[in-house]
Amino acid sequence: MTESPFKLDRRTKIVATLGPSSSDEASIRSLLDAGVSVFRLNFSHGTHEQQKARLDCIRKLEKDVGRPIGILADLQGPKLRIGTFSEDNVELAVGQTFTLYLDEHRGDSTGVRLPHPEVFAAQKVGEELLVDDGKIRLRITEHSDTKMVTEVIVGGIISERKGVNVPGVSLPISPLTKKDRIDLKYALEIGVEWVALSFVQRVEDLIEARELIGGKAGLLAKLEKPSVLDDLENIVKHSDAIMVARGDLGVELPPERVPSIQKRIVQVARSQGKPVIVATQMLESMIHHPIPTRAEASDVATAIYDGVDAVMLSAETAAGSYPEEAVAVMGRIISETESDNNYRKMLQIYPLIGEISDADAIAIAASQIAKDRECVAVVTYTSTGSTAFRAARNRGVVPILGLTPSDHVARKLSLVWGVYSIQTKDVSSFSEMVGKSVRMAKRKGIADTGDRLVVIAGVPFGTPGSTNTIRLAQVSDEHDKTE
Repeated sequence: MTESPFKLDRRTKIVATLGPSSSDEASIRSLLDAGVSVFRLNFSHGTHEQQKARLDCIRKLEKDVGRPIGILADLQGPKLRIGTFSEDNVELAVGQTFTLYLDEHRGDSTGVRLPHPEVFAAQKVGEELLVDDGKIRLRITEHSDTKMVTEVIVGGIISERKGVNVPGVSLPISPLTKKDRIDLKYALEIGVEWVALSFVQRVEDLIEARELIGGKAGLLAKLEKPSVLDDLENIVKHSDAIMVARGDLGVELPPERVPSIQKRIVQVARSQGKPVIVATQMLESMIHHPIPTRAEASDVATAIYDGVDAVMLSAETAAGSYPEEAVAVMGRIISETESDNNYRKMLQIYPLIGEISDADAIAIAASQIAKDRECVAVVTYTSTGSTAFRAARNRGVVPILGLTPSDHVARKLSLVWGVYSIQTKDVSSFSEMVGKSVRMAKRKGIADTGDRLVVIAGVPFGTPGSTNTIRLAQVSDEHDKTE
C-alpha cells in the first residue's frame, strides 16, 4: 500500500466531479494525489454502469492510498425545457411577441411548446421566464391554462430543448423525478455516502427524500431556488449537508445578490453544524486553460475565508482539459488562504447560534483546551459521525482526528472541515479508546512523543449524540504497541 498522507495544512476539503476526462484509474489517482477528498458522481450524465465503474475504481484506490474517500451521488432533479423548432434555431427580437404553448406546437419565431403544466399553473401576468440560463428573458402579457403570451425583454438566438427558469416562484413539483428515484435506489445499492437532492424548494422535499434514503446515506440539499431563502433555517435543519449551487441561483437572481446570499447560506449552515459546499464555476476557465483567472482564485478564497467545509469542481475535472491541474490549483489556494493570519479571525466573525446541547458544550470545551494547552489535535471517537461534526462546527485551531469503527462513517466524514477520518476497530472502554487515539495520531504523523491530544467521545459507546466525555492525553513511547 502506497499510503497518501493527510494534508494537514488544509482544513477545507475538495470535491471533484468525475466524467469523461477523469474516469480511468490513473486519472482518479492523480486527482486523489492532488488533494481530492470526495468524488461527485453526476447522475445527470452517464449510465449506471459507468457510475459503478467509477465507484469501484475509487474503492480500489482507497485501499492503495490508505485513507477514506467519500462519494457523493448528485441527482439530476426536474428539468424544465422548451420543445423543438422547425429550424435549427430562431432569433427573437426585443419587444416582439413570443407564445408558449402547453399542447403540441412546432416551434418557430412566434412561439414554441413548453410541456410543463405546473409552470402554467404557477405563473401569472407580469412575471418573467428565463430561457437558456437567462440569455433569453420573457415577460408574460397574457395567460391561460394552455397558453402564455410573452413579450421578449432580452432577445437573441434560441434553439430547441433549452432550459427554462421560473424566478421567484415555488413550483408544485417534487424534486424527485421518476429517473431520480431509479438513480437514488441504484446509488444506495452501490454504496455512496452522500446523496445530493437538486431543485429543493421546501422542507417537504427533504422529508420525502429522507424517507427514501432510509439512513443509508447523508442527505445534501442543493440550494438553487431563491425561494428557499424564505425558510432557510428549516431547510438547513432538515438536511445533513448543504450545497450553494450557484448555477441556477445565479440565473434566477441578479448577479450582484449572489455573493451576499452565498454568505448567508454558509453562515446558517455553519451555525447549525451542517457541512456546506460552495459550487459552480469556481475555476471555470480551467476547463480550457491550465491556469485560472485572478477573479476565480479570489472567488475560491472568499468561500474559504467564510469557513465552508468544501469547494467543488464540476466541468473542470469532469470534462476539462486540465483536471489534475484544477485540483492542484484549488489546493494551493486553500493552503495559501488558510495560512493567512486573517483567516482564523474571519472564521470567528459569526458566533454559533441556536441551542447548545451538552454534547456541543463538550466539543466547544475541547476546542478551547486544544488551543490553551497547545495540543496537536482533537480526537473524536464516533459511531455515527456526530461527535466529529460537533468538533468541526467550532473551526478550532488544530486538526480533528475522527476515529470510527464504521467505514461508511469514515468516508462520510471526508467531507467535513478539518476532519481526518480513520476507520479502526471498535473499543470496549474509554481507556482503550485513549490508547488507540494516541497510537493512530502517531501512526498518521499528526502527533509525536510528548505532544498532547484532546480526546472526546460519547459513553456508552454507540449512542448517537451522546458526546459526554473529554480527556487530555499526552503521547508517550508506551503507546507504541501493535493493535
